[in-house]
Amino acid sequence: MSRDDIDLHEHDAPVNKRRKVVNGSSTHHQDGPTRIFTPFRARLVSCTAVPFSSISLGKTTFQITTSVGKCLHTYDLRRGLNLVFLTRPQTPSDITSIFSWKDRIFAAWGGEASLSGVGVWIFKRGRKVEELEIPPGISGPISQILIFGSWIVGCTADRVEVWKSATYEHYTTITPTGVRNTPGGAISSGGLTHMPTYLNKIFVGKRDGSLEIWNLSTGKLIYAIAPPSSTSGPVTALQPTPALSLLAVARADGSISIHDIRSDRVVIELNSKRSRSSTITSMSFRTDGLGAGEDGCKPGIMATAGTDDGDVTLWDLNNGGRVSGVLRGAHNPASHHSGVLGGINKVEFLPGQDIIITGGLDNALKSWIFDATSLSATPRILHSRSGHAAPVTCLSFVPSNAEGSDAGGKWLLSAGRDQSLWGWSLRRDGQSTELSQGNIRKKAKKLGILGKSLDTENSTTLEDLKAPEITCIACSLNRDGGMGASGGGGAVWTNVSTKKGSLDATQSAATGWESIVTGHRGDKYARTWFWGRKKAGRWAFETADGEEVTVITLLLLARDMLTQWQSVAVTACGTFAVVGSAGGSISMFNLQSGIHRQRFPSTLTPGQAKKLKLAHAVGGNDHGHMKFALGEGKHKKAVTGLMVDTLNRTVISCGLDGKIKFWDFLTGRLHEEIDWYPMAAITASKYYRPSDLIAMSCDDLSIRVVDSETKKVVRELWGCLGQVSDFSFSNDGRWIIAASMDSVVRVWDLPTGHLINALRMESPCTALAFSDTGEFLATAHADGVGINLWNNRTLFMHVPTRLIRDDEITDAIAPTSSGEGGRNLIDAAFDKEDEENDPVDESSLGNLQPTTSQLSDELQTLSLVPKSRWQNLLHIDTITQRNKPITPPKAPEKAPFFLPSLSETQKPASIPSAVAAIAPAPSSKSRISKLHNPTSSTPNPFTALLHTSSQPNAHEPFIDHLSSLPPSAADIQIRSLSPLPLSLPSNPSPTNELMLFVRVLTARLCQKRDYELVQTWMAVFLKVHGESVIADSGLRDVLREWRVVQGKEASRLAARVGFCSGVVGWARSER
Repeated sequence: MSRDDIDLHEHDAPVNKRRKVVNGSSTHHQDGPTRIFTPFRARLVSCTAVPFSSISLGKTTFQITTSVGKCLHTYDLRRGLNLVFLTRPQTPSDITSIFSWKDRIFAAWGGEASLSGVGVWIFKRGRKVEELEIPPGISGPISQILIFGSWIVGCTADRVEVWKSATYEHYTTITPTGVRNTPGGAISSGGLTHMPTYLNKIFVGKRDGSLEIWNLSTGKLIYAIAPPSSTSGPVTALQPTPALSLLAVARADGSISIHDIRSDRVVIELNSKRSRSSTITSMSFRTDGLGAGEDGCKPGIMATAGTDDGDVTLWDLNNGGRVSGVLRGAHNPASHHSGVLGGINKVEFLPGQDIIITGGLDNALKSWIFDATSLSATPRILHSRSGHAAPVTCLSFVPSNAEGSDAGGKWLLSAGRDQSLWGWSLRRDGQSTELSQGNIRKKAKKLGILGKSLDTENSTTLEDLKAPEITCIACSLNRDGGMGASGGGGAVWTNVSTKKGSLDATQSAATGWESIVTGHRGDKYARTWFWGRKKAGRWAFETADGEEVTVITLLLLARDMLTQWQSVAVTACGTFAVVGSAGGSISMFNLQSGIHRQRFPSTLTPGQAKKLKLAHAVGGNDHGHMKFALGEGKHKKAVTGLMVDTLNRTVISCGLDGKIKFWDFLTGRLHEEIDWYPMAAITASKYYRPSDLIAMSCDDLSIRVVDSETKKVVRELWGCLGQVSDFSFSNDGRWIIAASMDSVVRVWDLPTGHLINALRMESPCTALAFSDTGEFLATAHADGVGINLWNNRTLFMHVPTRLIRDDEITDAIAPTSSGEGGRNLIDAAFDKEDEENDPVDESSLGNLQPTTSQLSDELQTLSLVPKSRWQNLLHIDTITQRNKPITPPKAPEKAPFFLPSLSETQKPASIPSAVAAIAPAPSSKSRISKLHNPTSSTPNPFTALLHTSSQPNAHEPFIDHLSSLPPSAADIQIRSLSPLPLSLPSNPSPTNELMLFVRVLTARLCQKRDYELVQTWMAVFLKVHGESVIADSGLRDVLREWRVVQGKEASRLAARVGFCSGVVGWARSER
C-alpha cells in the first residue's frame, strides 16, 4: 500500500464492497471461523510433563512417542528424531499418560478438572482405531498405563483399573488397602510396574512407602512389603532390574533400594546418607552388558533422574553400588523466579543398546550415546528435539525481500525467557535449530562448574553462561554470508572498544558478516548473530551512556505480565546497527568491523562545544537555517523505537518522553521533531519502509501512524482495552495487527481507519509477527511455550473488510499441534462461502461512497478477483485430475432372490392428465449440445452477454459476469464457445462466438483494466480452441489485433517494472 492511498480525498477513496442485507436487519455471527485469519497449526512443542514412551521396530530402529497436550508426536530414532506421526483426532482433554505396545499407542486423557471426563484412546500410525471401556466412578486422571501379557492396567490416585488386551473389555477394579484412611488416595504417581516371570502380578507403590503385590486374574492382594523407615516417604519410582526377582524402589527422601522380592530383603541401598534430598522419579537399567567396572566391560549400570534438577546420575551396582558419573545439565533445571521450566521426567536405556533417552520438562527430548573408545563414564549427545523452555517474548520473520535469503515466509525467529534464540522452519521441522551461543558445557568445565563434588554439591545451572533474556530482534540478510561467513577466529561477542590492536575486516568483506542484532534484559550490550551459520556473532555493542539496551518493564496488575519496549535496528543494506539505551542515547555501529561510527546527537569536539556555549550565552542562533544545533536533541527518557529509511539518509527515533526525532544519518544532527508530551508516551514503534509509514503504540492505549515524509499523523487507531503488547504491519502495509493485554488481537484497515477484525484469545498474546509473503500470522501467548500459526484467508478468497463493533469480537479457536481443524491454501481455495452471507445494518449502507474502478487511464489496474481463482483456472486440469476419486463408485448390493421386486408387488400410480400436460417433455439433447447451440431459445447468461457485447462499449456486463464465475464454471463456459457463424443485428459482418470473445478481451486490454484476468482467459482460450484458430482465417485476424495491443502494453509494463527495479537495486547497492 502506498502513502497516497491514505491521503486520498474523502470522496475518491475506495470503500468496502456492498454486502447483502437480510430482511432489513443485521445479523452478527460471534461463533465459527474468524473473518481474516484461520488456525493452521501450533508449533515448537516437543515434550510435556507426561513421560515419553518407546517401542522397538524389529532390529532397525526405535520410535519415541511424546505428549504435547491433546496430541501425540512420534519420532524415529534412526532418522535423527524426525517427526513421523501426529495423532488425530485430538483428545477432548489433555493427555495424562501414554504407553506404546506393539504397533499401537495407548493414551489416557482427562480427569484433571472436576467436570472433565476420562478416557483411554488407542492410536495406530497416527489414527484413532479404538478406545477402552471406562468404568463408572473414576474421578481422577489415569497417571500411568502398563500393558503386559493379556492385561492392560491403568493407575489413578485411588484405584487400579484392569482391561483385557485382546478385547479391550474392562475386567476388574482393584482398590489398594488404606485408601479410605489416607487423604487424597494411597497410590503415588509412577508407582506401578510388572516384573518378568511374575505371571498376572503387578507391584503398586503407596504413599506410605510400602509395596503391594496384586494378582490381576483373581483381583486379590498377595503380599505387602513394608517401608524401610517411617520417614522414607512415598514411593516415587519402581523399575525391575535385568536380574530376576530384583526390583529397584525409589522413595521421596531420595533413597534407592534394590529389593529381593522372593526373600523380602534389601540387597543394595543407595543414596541413604545424602545430605540433600533429591527425589528420584525415573530409573532405568543398561541391558547391553557393558559400562560397569573399571574397564567398562561389566554389566550393572543404572541411570536415575528427577524433576528437581536436570542431571542424570549413573550408578555402578557392582560391589555395593557407587556413583560412576553424573551427566550434568542434561536438561535445564527449573527456575521458579524466571518461569523457566526444567527437570527430567523420564530416563530410559533402549533395550540392548548403549543409547539413553531423556525427556525433560524444559520441552526437550534428547538421545545420548556411550562411546566405546571413550574413557568417560558419561554419554555424549546424539540427537535432540527441543524448543523454548519458557514463554516466547519476541517474534520476527526472517526477511524474504533481501538478497541471498531463503524462500519467503520459511523461517521464523523467536526469543523466550529461557535466554535462547531459535530459528524455526515452517516447512520442515527437522531444519529448526537453536542459534548457538558457543560451547556452554566447555565453558562451564573450564570454570569448574562441572567439576564439583558429585554427591554433596547442588547441580549448577548452565543458564548463567548464556546471554541474558532477549527482548528485541532486528534482522537484515543483505550482507549475510551464509555458512561461509567469517567467524572471526571463534571469539564471540567481543567489545571492540576494549579490544586492543587493529581490526582486519578484509576477510568478512569477502564472505559476509552478521545479520541479526538483539537487545537483552538488564544488559548494556547489544549482541550480533550469524544467521547462515546459526551461531553467535563477533560483536557486543555497548551503549554510549553505559545504560542497558532499552527494555522498559511495565508490571500489569491485571495479568501480572511483563511488557517490554525495544530499540535496536539494522539498516536495509545490512551494514549498520543502531542501538538505543534506557538513558536516551543512540549509537550506530558497523557490523563488518564492529567499530562505533556515530552518535545521535553527534559528539561535539571541544571547539564545537565552546562555540555552542557562547552562542547560548549571548542568546544567538549559531546553527543557521537548521532548527537544532549539533549536539542538541538527546532523548530525555528511554528510547523505545529506532528506524532507518531505505536510502540510509534519516534515522528516526522515539521514546518515553513523547518525542519523535528525525536525525541525519551521516552527521548525527537533529532535523525535525514531533512532540506529543504530555499527551502520550511512545512505548514501541514499527516501520514500513515501502511507504515510509511509522506506527507507534502509546501509553494511552492508542496506535498512531505517522508519515515520515510529511511528519504528520495520518491515522489514530483506538479500541484496545489493555496495554499494547506487540503489533505489526501486514506485508502490503494495508493493515496493522495489534495484540493487547485484554487477550484480543485486532486488525485495522489503514486506508479507511476501520477496525475490520478482532479475535479474542484464550490467553494474552505477548508477541506476534506477520510474514513477508502474507501467508501466516504467528502469535505467542503467556500460558505456553509454543507458537500459533494462522492462515491469511484474503490470499485465496474475498473477505469483507467492513467496520465491526465491539460486540462482534470473535472467540478464536486456537491452532492445534496436529493441525486438526486448521485450513491450508488448498482447502480454502474451494471454500463456498461468499461475502453475501455477511449481512450488515441497512442504515450503514447509506454512508458508502461509490467505488473508483480505475484511478487513471494511464495506470494498469488489476482486478479484485482473489488470486487463487484465476490461478486455479490456469491449472484446472491438474486440479481436476488430482481430485478424481481413487476407487470407482460401487453398485448397491442386490436384494436376495427370494424377495419380490417393487414392480411385482406394486404398480406405478397413474399420472394425472393435468400434471402430464404441464410436465415438460424429456429433452433429447444433452446439456453440452445445448451450450453449443447458439440458436437455443433460452441461452445461458454467458452466451447472452457475449452476444450483447458486439455493440459498442457493451462488454462491461460480460466481463463482470465472467469474473464472478468460479474456476470450474469459467472453464466450462470458455470451452462452450461455438465456432459456428452468427447473424447479429448489431454486427452485420461475419462473426462467431470465438471472435466475439477475443474482441472483448482486446477491448478490456485497451482500457488497461483486469490485466491478470485477461491474460488468464486468453491462455485458457488458446489452449482449448487452438485447432479452431488454425482453421479460421477471420479468427486469426482478430488474434493479430490482440497481439498488437498486447505487445504495446507488455512493453510499457516491462519498461515501468525495469525502471522501478533499477531504482530499488541502486538503493540497496553498497556503492
